[in-house]
Amino acid sequence: MCVSRARASAVLRSLALLALAATLAGCVTTAKPVKKGPDPMHVAMYGPHPEERFPLPGMDISRVAPKYFRQQVAYRTMEPAGTIVIDTQNRFLYLVQGEGMAMRYGIGVGKAGLEFEGAARIGRKAEWPRWTPTPSMIKREPERNLQWAGGMEPGLTNPLGPRALYLYKDGRDTLFRIHGTSEPWSIGKAVSSGCIRLFNQDIIDLYGRVPSGTRVVVLQHQAPAEEAMPMAAADGLVPPAAI
Repeated sequence: MCVSRARASAVLRSLALLALAATLAGCVTTAKPVKKGPDPMHVAMYGPHPEERFPLPGMDISRVAPKYFRQQVAYRTMEPAGTIVIDTQNRFLYLVQGEGMAMRYGIGVGKAGLEFEGAARIGRKAEWPRWTPTPSMIKREPERNLQWAGGMEPGLTNPLGPRALYLYKDGRDTLFRIHGTSEPWSIGKAVSSGCIRLFNQDIIDLYGRVPSGTRVVVLQHQAPAEEAMPMAAADGLVPPAAI
């Protein structure tokens, strides 16, 4: 009887060990890393605009560095609220909001965007503007731009995108533009043509926030920017200081 009970106990222990091993093996073979997708907030922010004159599709944001998404950040400047500050070196445009905060947009900088520095005003705003390349743009890229010497009609392929802000100084057009882009991959980069380009969804947002006459300051030689403080961490800021 004792031998039978001992044998039964040994069999039960063996079965338990086999069950545990099978469970552990199952955990090892079935567990998969969770792939993190785009933030739903950003997906919505850069979603479609079907109400536009030319219905604007949503943007694929899977390859966009998060720092170039539209976001509110801590930003120190002596410029008053409502001013646009363009930092061409660091590829950011700031709409100053006051109290040490700004709305920040990622930008792409074209050759023309590197040819102006200082202050100007938004002298004109346009929705779905026509685009006409300058003589220098035609000379630089004739195979691309000569065909549009007479102007390109507005639309989804127009290089200015759905909105454009035209900068004037002393009552004269500087030929400097803030506009959308048909090449969203170019945000955060230096490109061969154009001025200051934003994602189409971002230029629509900025256009709605600023009136004609808005002061614009263009900075060309800024040192590399420190990563801006997220809005949630902006409490207790010191008073704004000079850039």
